[in-house]
Amino acid sequence: MGTLKNGKDTILLVQPVDAAYGTAALVIAQQTESSYSIENDVKDEQTKFGRIVGYGNNSESFEFSAYGSKNDPGQMAVFQAIEDKKQLKVWEVDTTLDENEKHDAMFAYVIVESAERSNSQDGYEEISGTLQVYGKAQKGKLEKLPLEVIEFGQYGFEAPGEYTGEADNRVKDPAKP
Repeated sequence: MGTLKNGKDTILLVQPVDAAYGTAALVIAQQTESSYSIENDVKDEQTKFGRIVGYGNNSESFEFSAYGSKNDPGQMAVFQAIEDKKQLKVWEVDTTLDENEKHDAMFAYVIVESAERSNSQDGYEEISGTLQVYGKAQKGKLEKLPLEVIEFGQYGFEAPGEYTGEADNRVKDPAKP
């Protein structure tokens, strides 16, 4: 019996297809849920001898939801891709390292089918998206991600006077290394 996976240990990273070489992928901020789905168009025919079924074409997609985060580059990349009618790169990453200190990941080029912002009077803005896989998603490994990607949205320890401002908008003293 395997170890249960914690949903908090999976994040989506995105990157515009025209990003410059060496550009880091973007975390979709404030993710609440994400999913990967693979479906098959089943061939279903009747013959004189009964029913026959077979596998047809697969279709794959990623879906996510998040709380809106003003000017978040990851969220903005999803909306920009659908507006520009450009593909987007997406990685579904298990943030827990494997025995070789790497992250299990799935990578795909996607077409953004839908991106939605919803606002309610009594809560936070919600963002959601459906990303249809172009071709077939590929499984692989990513090198250990920087701590700031894994702990995105969290702040680390700081010394008195090292930063100024609130947690989401803190600024480091330029004189401190």
